[in-house]
Amino acid sequence: MRASRRLAALAALTALTVAACGGNSAGDQSDAARKAAANPQSVSGTITWWDTADATSEAPAFRELVDRFEQKYPNIDVNYVNVPFDGADDKFRTAGQAGDGAPDVMRAEVGWTSTLAALGYLQPLDGTPALTGADDYLPVALQSNVYDGRTYGVPEVTDTLALLYNKDHFAKAGITEPPRTWADLETAARKLEQAVPGTTGVFLNADAYFLLPFIYGEGADFVDVDSERITIDSPQVSAAIETVQQLTADGTGATDTSANKYTNMLNGFKNGTVSIMLNGPWSVPDVLSGRAFADPGNLGVATVPAGPEGHGGPVGGHNLVVYAGSPNLAASYLFVEFMNSTESQAYAATQNNTMPTRKSAYDRPDVARNAVIAAFREPLSSALPRPCAPGAGDLHNLVTPFYERILGGQASIADGLRDAQQKARRFVPGFES
Repeated sequence: MRASRRLAALAALTALTVAACGGNSAGDQSDAARKAAANPQSVSGTITWWDTADATSEAPAFRELVDRFEQKYPNIDVNYVNVPFDGADDKFRTAGQAGDGAPDVMRAEVGWTSTLAALGYLQPLDGTPALTGADDYLPVALQSNVYDGRTYGVPEVTDTLALLYNKDHFAKAGITEPPRTWADLETAARKLEQAVPGTTGVFLNADAYFLLPFIYGEGADFVDVDSERITIDSPQVSAAIETVQQLTADGTGATDTSANKYTNMLNGFKNGTVSIMLNGPWSVPDVLSGRAFADPGNLGVATVPAGPEGHGGPVGGHNLVVYAGSPNLAASYLFVEFMNSTESQAYAATQNNTMPTRKSAYDRPDVARNAVIAAFREPLSSALPRPCAPGAGDLHNLVTPFYERILGGQASIADGLRDAQQKARRFVPGFES
């Protein structure tokens, strides 16, 4: 019954997209895969790649890899387009539905992949060169690309949230190891505020994505995939927010519900007025530019503390996906294969301080020497996959305004979660609320 419900719920979405995206026939797909695998140098044409990486800090490395690809495959031209991350998924969906303007390849956030696949906009990559060496990928990272038994992307980069802390502050407060539970974190934060006058013990971002480690610690998520239910208003999510409220109370920590909440958290930490925050590897270059971390060795990184049901941060990152309506599938497969080779991943990782998704990339000496990558290996090992259900990847964006109201004192936990649950109704096709 559940499978039938989901298929029925998606029917209205997919009926239009199959025709709109100009999808290739099974024969065309197989021919493209065979051509790319058997005689790659015979492949020619132009492909467009939407790169959603930060235009200043990350894109230069990917531009270099594009140049290397064109040198290896002189008959293939790549139209490189850097597309702002915010809104890129909606832009792709609009182009896909119109059947005009979608790129051949896109760098997609992990939460987008199942949604775009369910809409019929993504090309399955099983049996193509794009999935060469699939057994080399970190299992959880690869899992984010699998929907309904087929693989619709390859994991380009991965990440997770970790506990970042100021070692000098810890030493002044007599704290000898990072906290292992949320209760330990509360105790540590109080000590820090007492030992380091003017500092905030812990600063927690009032964004629902940053709430996920607390929810995971309660053994839950915003959806229950097994029962196909949206669970925003569950007792476990309520308990997670109660923990956040304890940790952000006066004398322990703080939060911020303004539009600049993330920036304010980051600036406070890197300038030494915040002792602890939860953040990902993407934040480290900015952190190390602050006066509190003139000595990079002052930065501590640890796995997020545990709740009653365990610990772990959400697996984030980006996948490379191929548009189902691409007229240049063979070239697209080769491009994805090249961009995600061990050599390419190692280059991008060392240039951008990002986490590779290939296990073999971590064996490269330049990757192994990277302090940021090394520090996040342990937090990544306990990270949990995001639910692979269409629409589920966007639920934290839906929940965030309600979470802000709760932390800002404008709504109770019960009222805020009830309203968020109501808004999420029918947001995940086939899931009950």
